[in-house]
Amino acid sequence: MTDRMAARSGIVPARPAAGGGAATPSFELPTGAPAGIPGPTRPTRIGRREFVWGRRTYVMGILNVTPDSFSGDGLLAEDGDHVARSVELGRRMAEEGADLLDVGGESSRPGHVAVPADEEITRVVPVIAAVRAALPDMPLSIDTTKADVAAAALDAGADLVNDVWGVGPDDGLLRLAAERGVPIVLMHNRAEARYVNLMAEIVADLQAAIERALRAGVAWDSIIVDPGFGFGKTAAHNLVLLRELAMIGTLGRPVLLGTSRKSTLGKVLDLAADERLEATLATTALGVAAGVDIVRVHDVRPNVRAARMADAIVRAEGGRDDPAGRADPAGGVTGDGP
Repeated sequence: MTDRMAARSGIVPARPAAGGGAATPSFELPTGAPAGIPGPTRPTRIGRREFVWGRRTYVMGILNVTPDSFSGDGLLAEDGDHVARSVELGRRMAEEGADLLDVGGESSRPGHVAVPADEEITRVVPVIAAVRAALPDMPLSIDTTKADVAAAALDAGADLVNDVWGVGPDDGLLRLAAERGVPIVLMHNRAEARYVNLMAEIVADLQAAIERALRAGVAWDSIIVDPGFGFGKTAAHNLVLLRELAMIGTLGRPVLLGTSRKSTLGKVLDLAADERLEATLATTALGVAAGVDIVRVHDVRPNVRAARMADAIVRAEGGRDDPAGRADPAGGVTGDGP
């Protein structure tokens, strides 16, 4: 009987007590069910340093040990000692304010030549070992899709696995990260740029990747997500991704963003890869405003400055995980690092 019918008949319908509990069977969580509401993002230890999320945006410098990097910075593109060049570049990035360095031995640009695991190991392991010796406190990441390469890199001194196919079905890197107790970056990617609902699908794919990582034994606090700007997406997709970037924060994990010198920036401004610094800085500032925790860049000094300025504006009342509103003049890095 509807309320109107009850009124006409003079019958007063029974109503639940204040609060609506009797009318809401799911008012209480089922027994043993998690709330599904992420709490404050706890710090993550990467190598010797502890990264406190939400206090400031960290900067990851890129060391491409390749001959065919899209950005023209491949350390194998020139003759000579690429290991020495890598150490020199790593030192410079550290001096310019890099918080961690990402070493990769296989280009991920469209049309790149696939590199066998043994060749990739030959490229990256000497570089990681040399940079580790030169910069003992600098967290180092290995950018690879191959578990054998990642294992060799971790043996040489890497502290973090950066998986550009983090949403793929292969769990080799997940199991390795779990076994070694190291953090892992799960990046969104697709073989083809086919979407019905772009942002919803990116979030869903990353959520599924997080669940696979947890099943493989990776600790919750060891998972970082990357929405995959420039991977399996058109230029239009990438621009929407930047505009709606804050949605990635609903996953409750630290977010890494890599836009540096990428082709979408070139298409918007009609500029070559080595002329995309200003465009990269714009995306860094927008990323900070959207709550990004790490930006992965080629040009460290200007991006550090852009991130610091954006942090000063966005996080002026303290980090999003700092309810007391305390600023962190030291930048939020604790541990053995400088």
